[in-house]
Amino acid sequence: MTEAVLSEVEGLTVSQVGHMGRLVLDRPRKLNALDAGLARGISAVLDVWRDDDSVQVVLIESSSPRAFCAGGDLRAIREALLADGPERAFALMDRAYDTMRQLAAYPKPVVSFLDGITMGGGVGLGCHVPWRVVTERSVLAMPETGIGLVPDAGGSWLLSRTQGLAGLRLALTGGRMDAGQAVAMGLADIHAPSETLDSLRDALAHTLPAQVFASMQEQGAAGLALPPVLEQCYAAASVAEVIERLQSCPLPEARQDLEDMGRASPFSLEAAWHGWHRARALETLEAVFEVERELVQHVLERPDIAEGIRARLVDRDNAPLWQPARLEDIPAHALHDLRAL
Repeated sequence: MTEAVLSEVEGLTVSQVGHMGRLVLDRPRKLNALDAGLARGISAVLDVWRDDDSVQVVLIESSSPRAFCAGGDLRAIREALLADGPERAFALMDRAYDTMRQLAAYPKPVVSFLDGITMGGGVGLGCHVPWRVVTERSVLAMPETGIGLVPDAGGSWLLSRTQGLAGLRLALTGGRMDAGQAVAMGLADIHAPSETLDSLRDALAHTLPAQVFASMQEQGAAGLALPPVLEQCYAAASVAEVIERLQSCPLPEARQDLEDMGRASPFSLEAAWHGWHRARALETLEAVFEVERELVQHVLERPDIAEGIRARLVDRDNAPLWQPARLEDIPAHALHDLRAL
């Protein structure tokens, strides 16, 4: 029955082994980019399995060790944006958000194998579930400011739950986490060697995750402490002040942060700053998703996202022409509208 529901969904393989329902993302050439069709397919099978007593646990993973999911299908979003406008582009993104929220609230245990690249929408797909496994091949990030977008997919919830300001730093710079850092930051639970994934999968087919991972779960402090001087740079009142403090910071990490933010859309930096602080003050993932949805709709009205995707993924010249090109040139009314969201 389940296979029939998804028999025509491109890029998704569905099976049941023992009491485990298995969802395998299978778009390796696109690094499992999540589009509306794939999101809709995942939702359909989750609906079936929710009421199927023979399925006790769900596993979501990739067919390729290169990537779990590199994010949303940004090319498709740009095409929709240019052809049909912001509302259509947002509808595609919002369909994926619905699937992420469904996974986060799913009544049965869900396990994600975050093996390989896990960024943006991939974080939203795999990091809101109860059991998240990373390997030595895992690379996690929310790199949205570099394409003119804003941390979304519930990413600002995850990055705002950590101790200190390391999450704010990652939201602004799009910095990457390895497996150990992802566990420390609270985006993953289990750091396992990639060669053990087959045995873990076999165990999940007949044993519940709490038992499978009982001796493996790493109880991190949900925080990756920054050096005090770097932490102080991010304890600022604005993005502009963060940059000013980084310019005076002697640490090499500060130089790298300035380079990363220098490549980002200035308006996206402001939106990421606002989104992170809003998320920090909210108490539920659902509430954060609503804030992110408003921010995404807002930035889709601006030219930076189409330009960012062009520069990073279409023409690959890595030379986006942001509008405006500098933080100080963002009109006061634009900042007022952003902060009113």
